[in-house]
Amino acid sequence: MIHIIDSAFNPWEHLQAAEQRLHTQRGRWGAMVNFTGTMREFNQGDTVQGLFLEHYPGMTEAYLQRISEQAHTQWALLDTLIVHRVGAMQPGDTIVLTAAWAAHRTPAFEACRYLIEELKHHAPFWKRETLKEGQRWVTENTA
Repeated sequence: MIHIIDSAFNPWEHLQAAEQRLHTQRGRWGAMVNFTGTMREFNQGDTVQGLFLEHYPGMTEAYLQRISEQAHTQWALLDTLIVHRVGAMQPGDTIVLTAAWAAHRTPAFEACRYLIEELKHHAPFWKRETLKEGQRWVTENTA
């Protein structure tokens, strides 16, 4: 499941909805691993007051679908979930959620890490930070 949304979201609600969708597979998965990323109030040594995240509709969803499919190819997974926010954000806001369900913890951990790393370093999102001194585009994806 892939969701790109333009407003605040509760990652726990998305996880609960995904688990309800997986209800028919109860007993088949023994592990669910998730990663939730929030906006920091600092980057590159500066205080960040806000963030605007842009994406290219269609291209971004296709990329996220591709990495989800690649995760299913690499690991024995029952399901994956990616939720990513776009638009204006403030420090502390949830930006991203990735999750993986598998029979065992190792593939769930590895797939979840793969999803966030691929998304963070290669997904077509563009970030504009608001600083006290003005705005700047983020040209590097920091860890």
